[in-house]
Amino acid sequence: MPKSKRNRLVSLTSTKKKSFSEIKEKLVQKVRDSCDEFERAFIFSVQNMRNSKLKDVRQQWKDSRFFFGKNKVMAIGLGMSKETEYKDNLHKLSDRLYGQCGLLFTNRPRNEVLKWFEEYYETDFARSGNIASETIVLDAGPLTQFAHSIEPHLRLLGMPTSLQKGVVTLLKDYEVCKEGTPLTSEQARILKLLGNEMAEFKITIEAVWESDGYFEEYIPIVRPEIDVKERETKKRKLRKNKRISAKKEEMSEDDDNIDDDLMSDDEENSD
Repeated sequence: MPKSKRNRLVSLTSTKKKSFSEIKEKLVQKVRDSCDEFERAFIFSVQNMRNSKLKDVRQQWKDSRFFFGKNKVMAIGLGMSKETEYKDNLHKLSDRLYGQCGLLFTNRPRNEVLKWFEEYYETDFARSGNIASETIVLDAGPLTQFAHSIEPHLRLLGMPTSLQKGVVTLLKDYEVCKEGTPLTSEQARILKLLGNEMAEFKITIEAVWESDGYFEEYIPIVRPEIDVKERETKKRKLRKNKRISAKKEEMSEDDDNIDDDLMSDDEENSD
């Protein structure tokens, strides 16, 4: 039976969708407000990013403020150059906004911040692409830690297993991962099933800025050559696309001129 067109839910409220530019402007303003509110700002980088772990850190630093958004937008809030910086030496901080990093605004003493983040780390399960920190080899024989229902899943992950008398059994020695090599998605899943946490969530402080203009760099920034090459290739592609579009415009103009000439010839013949 077709649905009745009369039976419709009509919302009596209307909401306006925020544009992307409005979100950017809001972030820029929040960064500048934090520069006025807090005494110092830190640039931090994150290794093995986990949202849940970062949320726990935010809970422990409720008196401070974290920004982990778009680097370019945050840099605009601080100031990209000495002429456009919001406060003295903030442009030095914005130069550090590169890669997976963020801003921490706080009134806590500098030494306390450095000590806390130096001692803080959390272990977690590795993901695909992480480097194995050790070599793990499983000996042939029964794997009593696994339930019998998971045996088909282990075979799908590449493990040579079979079900013998209701017990998951490894038919031969199996190397799960090798130290120093990147993990595949299957290897990462096996390590998780084994309960082996190889990844380490760590926040590293790289630089500090204080309201009196003081700036100190703890870890010099290293920009990989790959990124420079990628930028150059992108620039070449843009120039090539511009040339192609310019040629297309010229060709379209020539076609228009030809059509005009044909029209004029037709008009003369008609006369």
